Order: sequence, then structure tokens, then C-alpha cells
Amino acid sequence: MATEITLEVARYRPGVDSEPVMQSYQVPLREHWAILDGLTYVKDHLDGTLSFRWSCRMGICGSCGMTVNGEPQLSCATFLTDYAPGPIRVEPLHNFPVIRDLVVDIDDFMTKLPKVKPWIVREVQSPVEEGEYLQTPEEMDEYQQFSMCINCMLCYSACPVYSLEPHFLGPAAIALAQRYNLDSRDEGADERRDVLSSPEGIWACTFVGECSAVCPKGVDPAGAIQRYKLTAATQSIKELLMPRSLSSRRKG
Repeated sequence: MATEITLEVARYRPGVDSEPVMQSYQVPLREHWAILDGLTYVKDHLDGTLSFRWSCRMGICGSCGMTVNGEPQLSCATFLTDYAPGPIRVEPLHNFPVIRDLVVDIDDFMTKLPKVKPWIVREVQSPVEEGEYLQTPEEMDEYQQFSMCINCMLCYSACPVYSLEPHFLGPAAIALAQRYNLDSRDEGADERRDVLSSPEGIWACTFVGECSAVCPKGVDPAGAIQRYKLTAATQSIKELLMPRSLSSRRKG
């Protein structure tokens, strides 16, 4: 078995490169090394100028998302041995501006996220002295899957709609909105409705499903979007029919 593997890494240095260029590095091929370990080896031993994001190294923080051989992946959870004998092509996440090397600008997502109010909204806040807002295990099960999102941006990188329509809210933002809409403690569904039901919201999604396919936490953003489409359509029909129903009663 080979003792080394080649990483072909996208390099982009503002003021130096007019566009990204690929640079090859030989790193040790070790059984338990992830792509992130290989990149760390490069930075520590071969080229200290290489830039990339990471934090927890445990698939929790979502910082180390990259494109590995054309697929969005968490580099801390993607192993060198899975790509042996190589080479392994490592690039920044697609659909985002590149700041430097493998570091992308996610300001667009951070601007859109607060629009869906991804927090518990209450019409009246109960005093702390009254205790927690309790819920049953069954009520928690309603939204728990969507609460697993770690904002890794893999779904945005894989989404063909986001690549063509940058105004699209995107999979993660909508899934997080649905997480709170389904929370029994939340009363903010009406406040999120206009944003979610706008042309840039759920209706922009064409249900390709790539967002769910690449999600490392099984959140299923595509499922969240389709579920809210049904909710929004049902609400619209009710609003269309209810006035007629009331009018019919008056005439009767």
C-alpha cells in the first residue's frame, strides 16, 4: 500500500492570483487521517500560506466544508483512504465568493438567516419564575431532525437553484425556519410566512434534492421545503374559501 497520497489544492491569493490555480502536495496516507488532517500537514510542514477553515474536527461546528473530488464534504469527516490511490482534488465550496484558497464568504447566508427568525417567537413571554415551556417527546420529534443543522453550507454548494438564483433563501435557512414552525413552544409561524412564501422562498425550490443528499447530519432540507409548500398551499386555499363560506352563511 502507498505511504503517500497527492492533494491537489485550489489556491487563490488576492493580489497575486487573478483566478484560482491548483497546487499539488504529497501528504502521508494514514488510515485515520481525514482530508482536514492532510491539509493541516501541508500547512504545518509544507506550505504555511495555505488558508482553510476548521474548528472542532468532529463534524459539529460545520466550519470545514470543502469540495472534495467535485462533491461538497466536511473535510474532517472525509478520509484520505477513501480516495486512495488519489489524487484528491480539494476546492472551496461552490456557489460562494472565494476569500482566499479554501475560505469562502458566507455573508449572503448570514444576511438571509435572520429573515426567517430562527428562534422561538412568543406573543407574550412568561416570567422566568413560571419555569420552562414544557413539551412532550412526541412534540420534540416533530422538529428534531431539522434542528440538527450545523450551518456547514454544503447544501448551498450543492443547490442548483442557489447557483442560478442568488436571491433564493436557500435550503438551510428554510429548514431552520421549519424547525421553529414545528416547535410546540413557538408562535412565530405567521411572522415567517411572508418570507418563506415569497418568490425567493419555498417556491423557488425545484426539488432536485441535492441539498438532502449532501447533508452530513441527515437534516433533509428538501423535505422541509416540500412540507412547508404543503402548509403554505393549504393556508392559501383556506383563506380563499373561508370568505366565500362566511358570505354564503350570511346570504342563507
